[in-house]
Amino acid sequence: MPRTARPVASGIPLHIVHRGHNRVACFRAPDEYSAYLALLGKAASLSQCRVHAYVLMTNHVHLLVTPSDAGSAAALMKTVAQRFAQASNARYKRTGALWEGRFYSGLVLRDSQFLACHRYIELNPVRAGMVGHPAAYEWSSYRINAEGQQSSLVEPHETYLRLAHDPAERLTAYRELFSTELSPADLEAIRRGPRGPRGRPKKGTVPISEKGTVPFI
Repeated sequence: MPRTARPVASGIPLHIVHRGHNRVACFRAPDEYSAYLALLGKAASLSQCRVHAYVLMTNHVHLLVTPSDAGSAAALMKTVAQRFAQASNARYKRTGALWEGRFYSGLVLRDSQFLACHRYIELNPVRAGMVGHPAAYEWSSYRINAEGQQSSLVEPHETYLRLAHDPAERLTAYRELFSTELSPADLEAIRRGPRGPRGRPKKGTVPISEKGTVPFI
């Protein structure tokens, strides 16, 4: 069966979801989350993708990026997935796939949809019951976009910048977006975008193993 082509357009934001193979844990220790973000930053620069929002969950990641051309996003994900899997396999002395073979992605075409996707990504740990507020989760871009935490990875999109001219007012305006819940229609539209040909994977709980002894990356 031929693969379904991913929708990609130069300069149009893309919501990317990449899940662990068979829903296994991809991140098992804090330094692995940090290593993924470091790899993401380097690969984003090389592939000319702008990263606007992210969240690293135990067994999957969500990214909101703007690719510079049709091949940028694929180059970004290939580099990060391969390098991270190699390091993980070395640490835990295993072979085989860490990630699902293909990431899912969907175009984000409207300003309102873009900001809803921002919120959807950074609210993932809250929906999963891991934290009560997105600021309490370390491995997302919420503290950067909502509190002004410095980052060399995240680049604000024009839609985010238009929230306010003054940086402090912009942070306040962004935080205020989180005072209301995403509507069921927004949730369905966001989830439908990156589902891919096989549909949205079922939710599952994956145990986290102990940290290995091999330095990570």
